[in-house]
Parts: sequence; C-alpha cells; structure tokens
Amino acid sequence: MKKYNLSESIIEKTFYIAVWFIEKTSSKEDFKGIVLDLNKLEEGTLGKEIANCLKENNLNLVPHFESHDLKHALLNFKMTPLDEIRLQAFMIGNGNWSIPSFAIFIYGALLLPFQWKVFLKDYKAGEKAVPIKDWSIEEFAERQLDELQDYVLNSKAAKTTASKKWSLHEISILGSFATIFAGGFGMLFCFPFLWSSNLADLVGAGFPFVAGAILIIGGLINLSILSQKPQMNTEMQ
Repeated sequence: MKKYNLSESIIEKTFYIAVWFIEKTSSKEDFKGIVLDLNKLEEGTLGKEIANCLKENNLNLVPHFESHDLKHALLNFKMTPLDEIRLQAFMIGNGNWSIPSFAIFIYGALLLPFQWKVFLKDYKAGEKAVPIKDWSIEEFAERQLDELQDYVLNSKAAKTTASKKWSLHEISILGSFATIFAGGFGMLFCFPFLWSSNLADLVGAGFPFVAGAILIIGGLINLSILSQKPQMNTEMQ
C-alpha cells in the first residue's frame, strides 16, 4: 500500500471531496448520452480515451468540466491529486489564466514544495505547446489521440523557446505569483500559533495570518485582471 506524507494526504482528501461535491451538485443527465457515444468510438481516438479514463476512475462527465476531462486524456495526466496539479501547471503555461487554475495550482504547490521542479517542467511544456484551452469534446472526439498529441506537443505550430526579454505583463504575473506564495507561506507559518492558549501568540500570529490572506486574494485578483488583457487586445484588433 502506498504511503503518503501529511501534505499528500491533505491534498488527496481535498481532491476527492471536491470531486464528490461537484458530482453531487451537478446534473449529469444531459451528458449520459455523450458518454455512451464516446464509448462507441474506436480505440485510439481521443473520445474513446476520455470514456476509458472516466470508466477507470468511476467518474462521469459533468457540466462545465467536460473539456477538463479532455485535457487529462489528451495530455496523459492521470486523474489523481498530483497529476491534477501538474495539469494546472501545464495549462497555466499554455495560457489558461483562470482563478480556479491558479487556486488549485497554488494550493498544491504550497503543500508539495518538493514537487516544484516537476511543476516547473510541466509549466514550460505547456508554454511551448499549441494552445488547447478552448478545445471541446464535440470538435476533437473522433480524431486520433496520437496525432493530436503530436500536433500539440511536437508540431511546428507549437511555440518556440527562443529567448526574449521579459515584458511588463509577464513581470506582473510573476509578481502576482510571488505575492500569493508569500501570503500562503505566512498563513501556514502562523497557523499553528492560532491554537495557542497564550494571548500574545494569538495576537502575534493573527495579524500576519490575515495579512497573508489579503496577499493571496490580492494576487488572485491581479491574475484574474491580467488574464483578461490578451482577450481584450484580441477583440480590439
């Protein structure tokens, strides 16, 4: 039986609680037909791989998360807590700047600092890959999985790694990450002292804890604002 340290156990429990909550609060009736159609596709297609992943993990398609399952199957990230965080690292590098993606990634990165090299590698892979954040099951289900993987990760359409100077936009993103990590570290450091019976400890830890929460919220808000700028620029062209 695989052994987990405390941080891995926390992430695993949080992950399965979140999946359970999403499934219980979502109406899946409209998606049962889609899953049946995916199961009828030939082996080797993206749609069939999605169906296999769902069956293997005893999951169903749920509203607003169907494209998320597509990315798991396409990029070969398993439906496990660690691979969920790795997927978010890839997708952030790929341009999917959304509050849920940042929140999941930051939560995992704070609890799993020994996996940072892996997350950085996934981020860089997403940065180089063809953007897939808007891909849908309807559009790509019948396509061959290996061909799509080769196109996304290895084709000439993928981004090059040519060096360039950091733009103000990229510096702002890095600053937001630094702010969020600083806030999260401060909250984790202060958290044990919040249970102390000593009033001085409570006061001394309480204010930094609140300040850390403010830093995290501010960083997430700034990332959300920054994520809208590319879309606004596109609409103006």
